[in-house]
Amino acid sequence: MALLATKRREKIIEFLKEDGSAKVIDLAKLFKVTEVTIRQDLEKLENQGLIIREHGGAFLKDMGDKVKSFSLVHQENLELKETIAIKCLDFIESGDTIILDSGSTTTEIAKKLIGYKNLTVITNALNIALMLGTEPGIEVIMTGGEFKPPTLSLTGQKAADFFKGLNVQKLFLATAGISLKSGLTYPSISDLVVKKAMINAADITYLVADSTKIGKNALASLGALSLIDYIVMDDGIQEKDKQVFKDNEIEIIFA
Repeated sequence: MALLATKRREKIIEFLKEDGSAKVIDLAKLFKVTEVTIRQDLEKLENQGLIIREHGGAFLKDMGDKVKSFSLVHQENLELKETIAIKCLDFIESGDTIILDSGSTTTEIAKKLIGYKNLTVITNALNIALMLGTEPGIEVIMTGGEFKPPTLSLTGQKAADFFKGLNVQKLFLATAGISLKSGLTYPSISDLVVKKAMINAADITYLVADSTKIGKNALASLGALSLIDYIVMDDGIQEKDKQVFKDNEIEIIFA
């Protein structure tokens, strides 16, 4: 069933904030509408100053400047994300091998790891690799894959294949939305295989997400919340949501 125009345009912006650019033909298939409809959507979004159209597609405005400055597109709720990052340090020990997913919350975790010793960090995020790569006590290992400018990350099947046969202690996983009905959701389909491969490689998966992600549904679902072991979240969650998670035996660690 096709989305209403306003909601579809919101999802297109979410997609571009994740992938940076998209072709009309691909968006038409993704949203199950005609290419004419997508072109109308893109024209509307360009008139609003949100994107720049090009032949056969569109890309996010000011994307080049952000990449050159290694700035992430998603910079909302940074204080909450820093609080979550500080709490995550309770679960990272000397000698650990951990996976840091790409994203703004995991970037905050990476900032807190500066100065750590005897730590191996596997990541698909270029900004995290550059941040920790010169730390004498940290070994940084990067995946391969296709480059996604807005998240400064590597994605796709090649990135997922990197994790085959690996066994690491802990994964710190990002998400765009959390709900009992849709589970973990993301704006980009190409990320799903990477997230699943990360989860399969880790003994323990910590989902790191601020409370504003609860009830949000992005474009693509990774699967049920049972895929993860713990959620590390700020205490801004409503009491009714706390009870719902508790009733469903989903453990939240509050920052």
